[in-house]
Amino acid sequence: MKPTDEQQAAADAFHSGDHLALQAGAGTGKTTTLAQLAHATKRRGRYLAYNRAIAQDASARFPPTVSCKTAHALAFAAVGRRYTRRLNSPRRPASQTGQTLGITQSIRIGERDLSQKTLSNAALRTVTRFCHTADATITPHHVPRLRGLEDVILHAQLADYIVPFARKAWADLQHPDNGAVRFEHDHYLKIWALTQPKIDADFLFLDEAQDTNPVVEDIFLAQRDHAQLVMVGDSAQAIYDWRGAKDVMTAFDGTQLALSQSFRFGPSLAEEANRWLTLAAAPIRLTGTPDVPTEIGPVISPDAVLCRTNVGAMAQVMTLMHTGFRVALAGGGDSLRALALAANDLKEGRRTHHPELVLFPHWAALQDYASHDAAGRDLQPLVNLVDSHGTEAILAAVAQLVPEPQAQITVSTAHKAKGREWPCVLIADDFQRPKTSSPDGGQTDPPTRPEPIDDAEARLAYVAITRTRQRLDLGGLSWIHEHPDGTPGAPTAWMQPSSAHGHGRPQPAG
Repeated sequence: MKPTDEQQAAADAFHSGDHLALQAGAGTGKTTTLAQLAHATKRRGRYLAYNRAIAQDASARFPPTVSCKTAHALAFAAVGRRYTRRLNSPRRPASQTGQTLGITQSIRIGERDLSQKTLSNAALRTVTRFCHTADATITPHHVPRLRGLEDVILHAQLADYIVPFARKAWADLQHPDNGAVRFEHDHYLKIWALTQPKIDADFLFLDEAQDTNPVVEDIFLAQRDHAQLVMVGDSAQAIYDWRGAKDVMTAFDGTQLALSQSFRFGPSLAEEANRWLTLAAAPIRLTGTPDVPTEIGPVISPDAVLCRTNVGAMAQVMTLMHTGFRVALAGGGDSLRALALAANDLKEGRRTHHPELVLFPHWAALQDYASHDAAGRDLQPLVNLVDSHGTEAILAAVAQLVPEPQAQITVSTAHKAKGREWPCVLIADDFQRPKTSSPDGGQTDPPTRPEPIDDAEARLAYVAITRTRQRLDLGGLSWIHEHPDGTPGAPTAWMQPSSAHGHGRPQPAG
């Protein structure tokens, strides 16, 4: 295929030896472009893939001069193989590991009782969070925040208790043959990173750079003096900052280029994508391919329903099953099953060890937290779902999920849909519109003004709507057309929103 002007510009910059950051929008052929660059040079390269499946796919498309691996694979070859015996050790409850480390009793912080198991889990999660950073030592900011202990002073008390045990756990992990802490893949990646490794290559490709953990970023950037660095990704798809990922592209010291011609969809969907790209202050705007007939409008029988939250996905699964569909859930139902079982424990008056609900003694405490504490508002949909349907109905629905090849409809969160595409997509209604407020604080009648659209929510919406190839039902994101910021250059007067989404309910085929 003849390269586009943008692909040719990337090739020119690569062959001139420039360090390069390539912003590649949804469906713009980033892997194809990287393969073109690799085939046009005899230099030896390394392609750092986001996961093993991407690495395997790239291996079939890149020349033999380019090694396609994940960062974990490189780390395992360098140091991880020494820990094989520990990697294959049997699983062990966190409470047993915590006891070995010296966590032997519960403590009380503020009004919350923290069990020995909760404290043990927090110590091990602290180590995991440390492993995702470029930091040299474990410090209080690696300690996870627990529901109900969001207050700065309370979290500091928790960190003071947890950090010494987390450091003891990390010291335990340095022994190759045996130890108390179960050895995980992120552990040898961090151990390798701390050796300040040199990757033997003439150039390095870093894929999905917008979702790079700081530990991998630090390894990649450290190769700058001896290898040409090329990072590719889409800053507007940086949706994993909540788990430590970092968009390393926009501040990268190198030539900044873009791929903006999407081959996945047509101009009408590109226009919708650009609404969200503008709100996210993204560095690119997309152009659709004219001969790709993508439509925007009601979808009666979607191939995929994309949701904002796991709880929203569960609600969609139950609704679709009730209507008669065979339904799959992207990523499987294990996380939802665990959440339902945790809710069931609380409803029966037992504490749960689920990390989201671990500090609540019973269901009423969680209901009160979700209803009245600002930090717990995102749990309100879970409370509503359980109170409306019961945990048994949720567990029964999870048990009826089918594999995707057997499903009529796949339900997914927008996060799990990243990197995927379907012919017809419906956006679920848990993408909530911004709240409205009166300009004088409620002293007058409408018109009211909407709150600004959060840029993280804009990025997630952009990911969701660009998963389609043929037809998109905006559904729960259709309010963007009524928002004063939704159309750049439109009048700023706020209209009261319509209650209708303007899309049809899915109907089973036949």
